[in-house]
Amino acid sequence: MTFPLMKRLFDIAIAVPSIIIFSPFLISIRFLLRLKIGSPVLFTQVRPGGNGKPFVFYKFRTMTDERDEDGDLLPDAERLTPLGRFLRKTSLDELPELFNVIKGDMSIVGPRPLLMQYLDRYTPEQTRRDL
Repeated sequence: MTFPLMKRLFDIAIAVPSIIIFSPFLISIRFLLRLKIGSPVLFTQVRPGGNGKPFVFYKFRTMTDERDEDGDLLPDAERLTPLGRFLRKTSLDELPELFNVIKGDMSIVGPRPLLMQYLDRYTPEQTRRDL
């Protein structure tokens, strides 16, 4: 059995039971975010995956979209909600990333995908990703 196949099986073996175990949290957090912040409850962002291939990254939303009188977003510190602060502190905002693992966009073990705009700053070694 090859290493990429073993790693993929490991990812699925961890992610699927984790989603099942954490499903009460996923449902509760979704409900609370919908109640406190509104829709959408997920924050999505395009991130680079294996070989720089873009994918949609999922997290629970922790900030509002409040804007000033000019239409510009308020600073992050002003948009971060108390619920969002708690989710970040406990890392519960990252539970939806398990769906990225199941889709094969991410791995349980491996580098955290940074933003697309940093891709050109990677060294050849940093660009290499074993899936």
